[in-house]
Amino acid sequence: MKKALSVFNYLVFLLLGILFLWLAFRNLNGKEIIEQILHADYFWIFLCITAGVLAHIARAARWNILINSMGHKTRLSTTFYAVMTGYLANTAVPRLGEVTRCGVLSKKGNIPFTELLGTVIAERIFDMITMLLIIITVILFQLGLVGAFVDKHVFSPLFSNFENNLLPLLFILGLLISLIIVFIFLWKKYRHRLKKYSFYHKVSQFAKGMVEGIKTIKRTRNKGLFLLYTVIIWGLYAMMIYLPFFSLEATSHLDFGDALTVMSIGSLGIVAPVPGGIGTYHFIVKAVLYELYGVDQASAASFATITHAAQTLMIIVVGGLSFLMLFLQKNKVENESS
Repeated sequence: MKKALSVFNYLVFLLLGILFLWLAFRNLNGKEIIEQILHADYFWIFLCITAGVLAHIARAARWNILINSMGHKTRLSTTFYAVMTGYLANTAVPRLGEVTRCGVLSKKGNIPFTELLGTVIAERIFDMITMLLIIITVILFQLGLVGAFVDKHVFSPLFSNFENNLLPLLFILGLLISLIIVFIFLWKKYRHRLKKYSFYHKVSQFAKGMVEGIKTIKRTRNKGLFLLYTVIIWGLYAMMIYLPFFSLEATSHLDFGDALTVMSIGSLGIVAPVPGGIGTYHFIVKAVLYELYGVDQASAASFATITHAAQTLMIIVVGGLSFLMLFLQKNKVENESS
């Protein structure tokens, strides 16, 4: 039943991605898009892929800082292989990558899985805050352009739906608050009985490991280096948008600030629970280029297709090789015993 539900969820989000893909390309000249893709300057796409690999190396190095702060030692190469294997898993099933990279590194480095998962959650929270800061900065510096776009496509629909569905939303909110209160009451009343069961101790150990991992950012001594790697990661992410601008004539006039805008808003399409960000990324990036910067719709769709394909290809190739390298490596425990 659980597997059937997982398959159902996957198919729903895949169909959602296909729907957004159709919305992005409907009423466009397919031949014109194919022609632009075939005649793009792929030197800039190669540089884009290189920037992506460097960003993931920096991400692995940053993750090592958190892992080392817990007293564990890992090689940068092994951590990088784990990161790329996680991204490879994400292309198939959204959110599976975080669990996958923790699982393979736990096995290779003999590190508790829950602690690694806690560090990944800490990373994600920090990255989410960073992305929000970038979005706010982009809106402030390009208020005329981005402010109108966000108001038209985000705030207006949001508040319109909120007003039209006020009673159901209040009911759901009240229900959630009631459930939280009931849970707290039952927990305080029956927690001593629950301690008798092994399931309680397993959940408790899992939660403690997660908390220890989340605390790593606060506990690490290399906060400056952690911040530096974060700047490098997001700077390279922006370069993955900026460099491909020069691959098409229609986008070659755009600058690095425009790349930050496309990256920050386009990243919402990548984080959507759709396999590989397919459809949602194309829809959002095309809309940003067309409505903010006046790029014709065919060129905007071509750009979204090229950049998404380049990122996906890089993850499949490098992620596949990383998985192979992890498979060929011996476990840390085996190396120590030999």
